[in-house]
Amino acid sequence: MSTPADDPLSRERAHLSASRAALRAMREDVESLDISDVTANWVNARILEHQIGERIKALADLSDTPLFFGRLDYLHAPGAEQAEGAEGERFYIGRRHVHDADGDPMVIDWRAPVSQPFYRASKKDPMDIGLRRRFGYTGGELTAYEDEHLSDPAEAAKASRLLQQEIERPRVGPMRDIVATIQPEQDEIVRSGLSGTVCVQGGPGTGKTAVGLHRVAYLLYAHRERLARTGTLVIGPNRSFLHYIEQVLPALGELTVRQATVDDLVAHVEVRGTDDAAAAIVKGDARMAEVLRNALYAHVTLPTEPVVVVRGSRRWRVPAYELEDIARELLDRGIRYGAAREALPQRIAHAVLVQMERSGEAPDDRVQDAVARNAAVKAAVKAIWPPVDPAKLVLRLLTDIDFLAVHADGILTEEEQKTILWARPVRSVKSAKWSPADAVLIDEATDLVDRTPSLGHVVLDEAQDLSPMQYRAVGRRCTTGSATVLGDLAQGTTPWATRSWDEALTHLGKPDAVIEELTAGFRVPTDVITYASRLLPHIAPGLTPVASVRENPGSFEVRPVTGDADVVAACTQALRNEGSIGLIAADARVPALADALTTAGLGHLGPGEETTRETRLTLVPASLAKGLEYDYVVLDEPQAVVDGEPDERTGLRRLYVALTRAVSGLTVTHAAPLPPQLGDAAR
Repeated sequence: MSTPADDPLSRERAHLSASRAALRAMREDVESLDISDVTANWVNARILEHQIGERIKALADLSDTPLFFGRLDYLHAPGAEQAEGAEGERFYIGRRHVHDADGDPMVIDWRAPVSQPFYRASKKDPMDIGLRRRFGYTGGELTAYEDEHLSDPAEAAKASRLLQQEIERPRVGPMRDIVATIQPEQDEIVRSGLSGTVCVQGGPGTGKTAVGLHRVAYLLYAHRERLARTGTLVIGPNRSFLHYIEQVLPALGELTVRQATVDDLVAHVEVRGTDDAAAAIVKGDARMAEVLRNALYAHVTLPTEPVVVVRGSRRWRVPAYELEDIARELLDRGIRYGAAREALPQRIAHAVLVQMERSGEAPDDRVQDAVARNAAVKAAVKAIWPPVDPAKLVLRLLTDIDFLAVHADGILTEEEQKTILWARPVRSVKSAKWSPADAVLIDEATDLVDRTPSLGHVVLDEAQDLSPMQYRAVGRRCTTGSATVLGDLAQGTTPWATRSWDEALTHLGKPDAVIEELTAGFRVPTDVITYASRLLPHIAPGLTPVASVRENPGSFEVRPVTGDADVVAACTQALRNEGSIGLIAADARVPALADALTTAGLGHLGPGEETTRETRLTLVPASLAKGLEYDYVVLDEPQAVVDGEPDERTGLRRLYVALTRAVSGLTVTHAAPLPPQLGDAAR
């Protein structure tokens, strides 16, 4: 009978048990900290308590999440002079660092430089690795291992069975990390530096979302102090998507990253209205930024009267021409409207102080501040550079035909101006039925008045759906920081969808960003992605199709049906498989299908609701399918998905998204004819 001493699997299990015990000890050490004598005041005490609480959360041992997933045996000691004859070191690679009571590492964080060969080493470039070991788990229990002797030329290179199993493991619940399966081309993006912006073009199943999230985790590891000061933000297309990905970073020990949609960022007003496609396209056009600037700075009125400041028995007069010079100088500097307005009274006060000094007085800064607050100066500032409310400015542009015509002259055509004008007058900002595009315009105007604070790093996912004005809104949040832009031009499902990444990055304010392309598909089975790629010539000509690297071809069927009962039957059949099931349908079809599922006694969830082992079926409107994935998908009525969009190209792109949500199998059900772009459905 084997013992831990001669059984490799038993030894690895013993190391896992010891590592879990060490992690518990690390957590207990933090929990036992007494800060009563180390804080100067209650504010510092609260801050320190919060920091300790976050550290305790980060040290949580998730029972179903492997503490380590790989091992590296170096031939030599990495990063140090190696004495002749000395052996290399062994490192276990995991989601976070774990050390024993003496401070010696038991698990190395996957982001550490010493862990990099786990993702990059190959037969051609072993990176001084003698052995790379991968571990297989069931739940949190270590059940298997697999070795690669990278430095042994006699051992033939072979695909990793455990790696393939991990990629294809059924999905129940929210998105999980891919830290055990990051591929070399993905790792290169993940570990790219903080200073540069990276744009990742990736087709379905290439892991672009996971790459973006893991890049955040890596940057927080490599630049923690800097990003702790400046902040990080993940932007997703909708709440369902954010809920789906929200557990990835906490599973990697990162708890401080904020998540939001673009609508969240620009929520200056309550959005209660919608635009038709034509109006939304014009409002989302980058030319609107110039219209807003014209309208804002039209409020500046060059002075025609002097300012007279009375102090005691003296009167100081600043002539109109000098006031005009001050105003023109502020305009020429191009600083924000609000900053210029704040500077104007100080400039006028300075002109008064110059006169005081010429007359023999010796005024100081307190006198200048007093002059700047003088009633005459305040009145002049209000007349020259009046305060402007951004929402009121946008409201006037959208409701006053003459005001819009003046400031959009030569920028928007008359037809475009008519397109965005509201049909009915509005009494106030609060009573207006603002649309999402209007809120973005208000955000632009707000930034023209006062600078938007910049973050250290922003991740923008599903970026292909943003309008130029939305890109500008995101770009304002990282003017002094960097960004990771993730998307797929073929999945653009808005009428204003991005046509090229160069154009999009220019609107974002990052024209020098590096564009990377991921074309290896790890999620979508070969038969499924091949079928979906029939649409590419019609929706994104010239884009490289995704090439699935899955060994498991998955299941795929196009099934004619006669009614909703047949669709329910397809879902019932899919539920015989392990994992999550998604029934994706045109939005207009969702109520009828919900009734059919309920009548058949099939429990189901909506997008954003977490699947469980008891309820694994989610009914998904096609408009919310982007970014989500399910082990098995039943796609109802492809032509209805296309017809649900304002134009055919957008509809076909929506269909492409829906077709590529499956990880293991896809069943397409249809009573109506299939879109001709899919070609012959026979297989």
